[in-house]
Formats: sequence, structure tokens, C-alpha cells
Amino acid sequence: MKLPKAPIAIIGGGLAGSEAAYQLARRGIPVRLYEMRPNRLTPAHKTGHLAELVCSNSLGADLLTSPAGILKAELRRIGSLIMRCADESRVPAGKALAVDRNRFAISVSEALASCPLVEVVREEVKDIPEGLAIIATGPLTSDSMSEALRRLVGRDFLYFFDAVSPIVTAESVDFAVVFKGNRYGEGEDYLNCPMDEAEYQRFWEALSSAERAPLHSFERDERYFEGCLPIEVMAERGRDVLRYGPMRPVGLVDPKSGRMPYAVVQLRREDAEGTLYSLVGFQTNLKWSEQERVFRMIPGLQKAEFVRFGVMHRNVYVNAPLVLNENLSLRARQDVYLAGQIVGVEGYTESTAMGLVAAISAYSALLGLPVPQWPKETAIGSLLHYIRNARADNFQPMNVNLGIFPPLGTKVRDRMKRCEAVARRALTALEKFMAEYSIIFEEVVIN
Repeated sequence: MKLPKAPIAIIGGGLAGSEAAYQLARRGIPVRLYEMRPNRLTPAHKTGHLAELVCSNSLGADLLTSPAGILKAELRRIGSLIMRCADESRVPAGKALAVDRNRFAISVSEALASCPLVEVVREEVKDIPEGLAIIATGPLTSDSMSEALRRLVGRDFLYFFDAVSPIVTAESVDFAVVFKGNRYGEGEDYLNCPMDEAEYQRFWEALSSAERAPLHSFERDERYFEGCLPIEVMAERGRDVLRYGPMRPVGLVDPKSGRMPYAVVQLRREDAEGTLYSLVGFQTNLKWSEQERVFRMIPGLQKAEFVRFGVMHRNVYVNAPLVLNENLSLRARQDVYLAGQIVGVEGYTESTAMGLVAAISAYSALLGLPVPQWPKETAIGSLLHYIRNARADNFQPMNVNLGIFPPLGTKVRDRMKRCEAVARRALTALEKFMAEYSIIFEEVVIN
């Protein structure tokens, strides 16, 4: 194959951009990966590492009994760099795949730095480059790039708000109150802070009335993503919303009382050493002083040391049904591909998958091949089908879930068994797809 005269530009060194760069390079295509950090940080990033995780350190469920697990299996089968580094950096988290976020980002950065066909350029790109390019600037796309894309597609972006959970030190947790355990006794990866009804009532009242941090002028129209609501927004929707959400006690028994708590706050390990824990589902935009006051009402966290408070930031994405082709290229300019959360998916692995798809689409275009038709039976194909065929008048970002897969054809009432059946069908369809398009899945050996 004749290599392109100039490297393909990939804008954004997050999960999607890093994955796209790797997938093209392993197929013999030179790329120039632009990342503005650390010269210019976003409101959420703290380092200059590629693929830095800014919200949770969990990539979600990792079994074939969940849609997220099916997507991970597909990415592993195709040879995802992000999944490889996540597996190498994982920390205990029950059935989920959680990583030591620093080790993970360094692993991705080192893998791309050592690749001879990847050139990492540390500068902000303020306009869309000429020639074939992949825009993977993520949910925190800079104002200049947002404006450049807006001019190109001729339509305004949609946006929602995403929030980050606080992190506490393990040594500041009161283990005389907190107990270890996963739901239904399946391991001891989580720390659990139990509440009785009176404690829950006081906590809910304090949370509901706590003062929030002010929003920037461009963030006044609060349109939250339902899958990642700030804890205070859930609280204001009703007294028991939290007990049926992130504070649900089902499957947990406090060994001190022998009973299921009225409510529970779970803490998940953030690093390999187990020195840091995040409050699961407690993404928030409360003022930092209010977070300290309210969250120290949680049993076991009265003396908690917060090493990171929750913050909220704007996430940007396009109205995919109106502006994207089925291969993630822009209708307004078909040599420019979008990748990651900006296309209208939500989640780390979903973003990674869209980076992989954009790279394979660009590679197919370089070979002069037709657009690959990802099977809808796969998790990747289901996501692509959703973002291309959802209602444009109310387009919302989507996680992978059973609802976007095609029906099985036969009813399976048990959700886990239904998911396993979907997984078998998905992986079979993926194998057939990869065999049919074998030329685009062959790795090129670089001498």
C-alpha cells in the first residue's frame, strides 16, 4: 500500500484520539496527533498525559452479562490500545473494570510515543486542517474549535452537563463504621457507608438545600445527561430517588447489624495501592465548602480528607443524525471525521469505540473501499445505528445498553441470560464482519 504523502491529522489526545492514532499507525498510516495539554488545560484536566480520565476511574461493567461488557469484548477482539492499557492498569472493582488513572494515562502516552508512525504535537488547533483529519476534541472542545465546527456544519451544537465525584483518602475513612463488600457477597472491592432512616433523612435535607457553585454565563441553560446526574439534582427530584439510585442498599448486609441498611454510600478504589476512594455516583456541582459539610454527614466520612472535590463542566456534542454520515464523516466535508463523545455517545468505552470506528473509516477511504457496514447486532454497530437514526429534534447522548441492540427474536425474561444471548450473537457477528472486511483489520508490520 502506498502511504499518504502527509500524516493524517488527529485533533485531541483523549481516549478517542489516542485510539484512532493507534489504529491508523498499526495499519501503516502516519499520523500527527495534536493535544493542547499541558500548554492549555481544560477546566477538568490536571495533566498533560494522553487519555487522562477526568471523571470516574471506572470504565464500567466487564462481563458479558452487561452491554458494557459486550462492548469491551468487541474492542479487545479488534485490538484496542485503550482496552489493553486499561487491563494492564486495572484495580479491584468487582465486576467492573476500574483503573489506576495515572498509570493508565502514562501507559497510553508511552505506547503512542514509542510508535514510529505517531508524532505527538503539543499545541492547540484552532481551525479544521486541510486534508483528511479526525476531530476527537471530546466533550471539552475549545471555543475556537467549536466555532470552526459550527461554521462548517451550519448548525449549533447541543450540550449537556457532566460532573465529577469527590475523592477521599482511605486512611481518613472510619472503618469502625464502614464495611467492605460487593453486592450479594461477590467480593470485597467496595467500602460501604451505611445509613439508617434518620441519618438518611438528615443527609437528604442537607443535600437538597446545599449551595451550588455558580455556572459560567455559557452554562446557564442546565441540560443534564440523565445517565450522569449531579447528586443534588437527583435529591431535589424526591426524597427516595437516591435510595433507588446511587444509594440503593440492595444486596448489601451490614455485618455489624446483620441487616440491610436503609441507604448506603459506596466508595470505589481509585488507585492500585488502595489509598484513594471515590464516592460512587456522587458527581456534583456543590460549592466545595458545602461538599465538605454535607458529605461529612455520611457515616464513616465524618473526618474524611478530600483530595478532590466534585466539579461540573460543559460537554459538547453534535446533532449526529443531521451532520454525520454513517462512517462518522461530516456531511459538509467528507474527509473530516468526528470521534469520541462529540459524536453523541456517552462513556469511556463508547468514546474509545468511536475513535476506533473513525480510524477504520478513514483507512477504508484511503484504500478506496466502500464504507464498512458494522453489524447492528454488535455493540459498536448498535451505537453507530443509534447516533445516525435517533430523533434529531431531541437528540441525546447514549451509552451502550440493551435497548439499542436489535431484538433477539425470542423472549428471554432473565436479563443476564438475555444479555449473554445478545453477547453471543454480537461476537459471532463481529467475527463474520472482520472476516468479510479482512483487509481493513490486517495489521501492517512496520520495518
